[in-house]
Amino acid sequence: MYEIMIKIPDRKPTVGQLVPGVYRIGKSPASHIQFDRPEVSSRHAVLHVKDGELAIVDAGSTNGTFIDGKRIPADELLDISPGSLITIGTEIQVIVNHAGTGDRIKEDHPPQENANAAATPQSAAKPRTAQMGDGSEKLLKLSKIPEAYRGIASQLKEQIHEELLKRVNLKNLTLSDANREEVQNQARATIKQILSEMSSEIPSSIDLPELEMELVYEAVGLGAIEQLLDDDSVTEVMVNGCENIYVEKSGTLYRTDLSFGSDNQVLTAIERIVAPLGRRIDESQPLVDARLADGSRVNAIIPPLAVDGPSLTIRKFAKTSFVIEDLVRFGSLTPEVGIFLDLCVKLRKNILISGGTGSGKTTLLNVVSNFLPDTERIVTIEDAAELRLNQPHLVRLEARPPNIEGRGEIAIRDLVRNSLRMRPDRIVIGECRGGEALDMLQAMNTGHDGSLTTVHANSTRDALARLETLVLMAGFDLPLRAIREQIASAVSIVVQIARLKDGTRKVTQVSEITGMEGEIITSQELFEYRQHGFDDNGQIVGEHASCGIVPTFTDEIQVSGIPFDFSIFNSEQQGEES
Repeated sequence: MYEIMIKIPDRKPTVGQLVPGVYRIGKSPASHIQFDRPEVSSRHAVLHVKDGELAIVDAGSTNGTFIDGKRIPADELLDISPGSLITIGTEIQVIVNHAGTGDRIKEDHPPQENANAAATPQSAAKPRTAQMGDGSEKLLKLSKIPEAYRGIASQLKEQIHEELLKRVNLKNLTLSDANREEVQNQARATIKQILSEMSSEIPSSIDLPELEMELVYEAVGLGAIEQLLDDDSVTEVMVNGCENIYVEKSGTLYRTDLSFGSDNQVLTAIERIVAPLGRRIDESQPLVDARLADGSRVNAIIPPLAVDGPSLTIRKFAKTSFVIEDLVRFGSLTPEVGIFLDLCVKLRKNILISGGTGSGKTTLLNVVSNFLPDTERIVTIEDAAELRLNQPHLVRLEARPPNIEGRGEIAIRDLVRNSLRMRPDRIVIGECRGGEALDMLQAMNTGHDGSLTTVHANSTRDALARLETLVLMAGFDLPLRAIREQIASAVSIVVQIARLKDGTRKVTQVSEITGMEGEIITSQELFEYRQHGFDDNGQIVGEHASCGIVPTFTDEIQVSGIPFDFSIFNSEQQGEES
């Protein structure tokens, strides 16, 4: 831990703590340590703080950065010793020392802890960016531009982008009917020409092809996250303002060294996602759910609701749909569980998939839905169309938000009611989150058996309680017992899936709803995941196992004529440890 002291003439010095990280210093509001003074450049310097290491780079400032009175060259990362006097411009003095060491500048006034004198509140204390290097966060280095040159690269991109706008109407280009490749080629050709004209201003340490690629992404793509969407190993992309971009890979969260140039660039990327879908995002409608062309789920929320800048979350879908063998290979379930779920679909059992956010509910629903026979008419209903079923007789319905006048909304509940008039053999609802739960239960109880849906809940019992709450949201004053009877009659199988502490996703329980005893819905566990501990790499050790209980519909299995091995229900039937 380091202590920072900032002194500006005629003001009391500011003292604060510095955790390991990278701190931008300058006049720009995007700076972590901001000085609103004329001698300070918008991007003045960058301070690197690591455990046992300090370094600084001047970002090409007008009035320079000085270490112990000596001006340092621009764009060159230099190590500095704790206690060195850093001068920003002409008068601002900064000292970074080990916490508790004291300072080298004697003051007329004692330092004021966390005083708001020299900078904005984020300057002398913890930076706006998340902590790095303290063991709580993993950094993924993806940018090919050296860290010391990113400041000047950002300035160059601003200049080039301004010139590009003079030569090409980017808004019309990106929203035109031209295909993506044509748009990119036109933008790339213009950018190449501008780079050629500015070649003398670009430092040799900046890789031109990399700079060109970033400019193309920003001009006609989704900016800094474009390369993340092309990376098949990335499953989720999270943007917290323009500076903080996170990804999930193999169940682990990483902070990347990528960033947008400004919050406006994040807004532009969001608009490019939602505009082709006929949706909008602005101050009157500051949040939106959408999807990319490949089916990836998108959520965006902007100021004033998002306090620290626009937030964008993209849950990517694999380019090829997973099948049950993939989930077995990942260790999410065993072949026996897969065989049982396939059997339940063929026997037209209503299946509820339950799990928390990011647990893999939609992926599992997609896999199980592909067990549905090709000979049946299937209707899928979703907020944002994500499911990718392979059956030929498929109707996909998607809810619609209200327009700018607040009219025209088509909710999932409306689509569920309409689907009943479409002669469906099976109804698949992406997620029940409101009053549509009542319509779904009624459909399941009135001849539309064999349907599937998901719900947010952390256990089988919680899933049933959640369904009760959702039914009450339909606006009817139904007795609780009547609701529970509907649930017990409609839902046959509950599959619980979870994202475990090591980032893996596993089916943790498969239960059968057996009926009611008094006021309580009864169930029995058929399969479960038994966790034993962690290995040396922090991975969970455990196995899927049968609970030794046979489902109550064994007669239906035998009558159906479907070949089935009942030995999978033996309690000795264990899955491989994973």
